[in-house]
Amino acid sequence: MNINELKYDNNGLIPAVVTDAETGKVLTVAYMNAEALAITMKEGRTCFWSRSRGELWRKGETSGNVQHVVDVTADCDRDALLVRVKKDGPACHTGSESCFNEVIYASEENSAFSPDALMELIKGRKTEKKEGSYTSYLFEKGIDKILKKIGEESTEVIVAGKGGDKAETVYEIADLYYHVMVLMAEMGISNNDVMRELASRHVIDRKVKQEKMV
Repeated sequence: MNINELKYDNNGLIPAVVTDAETGKVLTVAYMNAEALAITMKEGRTCFWSRSRGELWRKGETSGNVQHVVDVTADCDRDALLVRVKKDGPACHTGSESCFNEVIYASEENSAFSPDALMELIKGRKTEKKEGSYTSYLFEKGIDKILKKIGEESTEVIVAGKGGDKAETVYEIADLYYHVMVLMAEMGISNNDVMRELASRHVIDRKVKQEKMV
């Protein structure tokens, strides 16, 4: 669609919700005018309108924390934008990955699960050992114990898969997934590191398919 078809406010601005294309995490909410959006689309990096300074600013022009745009999508009313990016560094001026860090309310009953939350929990068991924690026990035993458990869990996944039991296979995959994440935490590997590797393979696969079609 043409950017002139968007519904800007009385000041010629439209809110842009910026998210990490790899994790889906909300990074920041900023504003664009038509010129900032045009620059964003032309350069492939986020450009916003600073309401406090009254001028255009390209994210990362001084900090180096550039946000490379994957895509820009308008909502159903065309008065807000979703901008998915791959970032070179923290999104927040405080140095945090996201501008959204201050929890106002968190439901204990409806708590959300995510791989990133699980990884943070696992890393916490490494830095602050908890008595009776199986995760802390694995870190105390070291890399050999962790690798041994991954080998055992891999075998159990194979057995479950060969047996054709979907529920059992899911259960064993979850066990394997958890132990692999313990290894990742032990070696300083993040979920994003793995996602970036998978993304790079996706690009290669897509190029191969295109070459075959040609």
